[in-house]
Amino acid sequence: MELHLTEKAVSVETCSFCHKKKPFVFICLVTLLLFLSYQISKQGWLQVESLYTNQDTIGNGSFLTILVWYWPFGDRYPLEGDVCKDQYHIPGCRLTDQRSLYHQANAVVFHHRELQQRLQVLPLNLLRPPHQKWIWVSLESPENSGDLSHYSNVFNWTMTYRRDADIPIPYGELIRKQAVNSSSDSIEDSITQNKSKLVCWVVSNYNARHRRIQVYKSLIKTIPVEVYGKWNKRPLASANLLPTMSHCYFYLSFENSLSKDYITEKLWHNAYMSGAVPVVLGASLEDYKAVAPPNSFIHIDDFASVEELGSYLRNLSQNQQKYASYQAWRLDYKVKRLWSWVERFCRICLHHHNLSAQTVYQDLQAWVTV
Repeated sequence: MELHLTEKAVSVETCSFCHKKKPFVFICLVTLLLFLSYQISKQGWLQVESLYTNQDTIGNGSFLTILVWYWPFGDRYPLEGDVCKDQYHIPGCRLTDQRSLYHQANAVVFHHRELQQRLQVLPLNLLRPPHQKWIWVSLESPENSGDLSHYSNVFNWTMTYRRDADIPIPYGELIRKQAVNSSSDSIEDSITQNKSKLVCWVVSNYNARHRRIQVYKSLIKTIPVEVYGKWNKRPLASANLLPTMSHCYFYLSFENSLSKDYITEKLWHNAYMSGAVPVVLGASLEDYKAVAPPNSFIHIDDFASVEELGSYLRNLSQNQQKYASYQAWRLDYKVKRLWSWVERFCRICLHHHNLSAQTVYQDLQAWVTV
């Protein structure tokens, strides 16, 4: 009987304790709900975030997933294995073109040319995970990009040749050599000994309205220019371009557009990699100075007239020591061309953590045409 009373007493006391704690439990639940509401408003649904975030890690960093929605120009690249790490020494970066992984992707890349030509469309019908960024990719100049007004508030980041792009992908870049075994004498001997043509140019897109055509027509009144390409029915196979240009003192690295930072393979490949000194027209002198070695190119804006430019090129070719000074940068640097779209897309992972998570291009047209 005593035991029964004790159990009853304990039961009553426990119920009393629970009753007293109900307000405390209620306050805790309300506090928790308020905290979750704040986090949701700030970062998006926590459950959705954890569902879409790739939990794989390499070392101490997050493993980012970059989805190529479609390949530029339709040329698919093999992605077996850890291509970013194995080929370009960029760890923690998974590159895929499997659209089934859309909801896991940290970033999705869209090449503009296919959108412009209506060969591809944006997946606007799909719910975009809150952490996912859409990247607009283009290597074209503004005048060749068409109308971009309908892409307002669509893309988070830009990936172009411009230095101020979120993810810059220039046509080429300089790599400092680890060891320098050459001398200025060897530069003079190796660069100038096989020169037989004063000025060369490869051009296929002939448009009389382009400034480069107008400059060319004035230049040939002063000095001879050896022209190759489809325009004058002297096409060069890719394998023959550099060997042919190596015989030229100067190469006309004339761009078809005069746009900010628009410096293409005409400088990096056709001129620098062939051993010719580039005569440049396109971006501003300041843009070239920002990316090219000092005293490695000749900008037409430095001359009062095309005739003055022609005279300068003729005299420079006859002064071996001065001409070699335009090649001196080769002692310390070499040129790297960005050929592969795999390498370009892998570079997204190098910039990802430093980019703003809140960026949205409200007016892509305005940014491109600045």
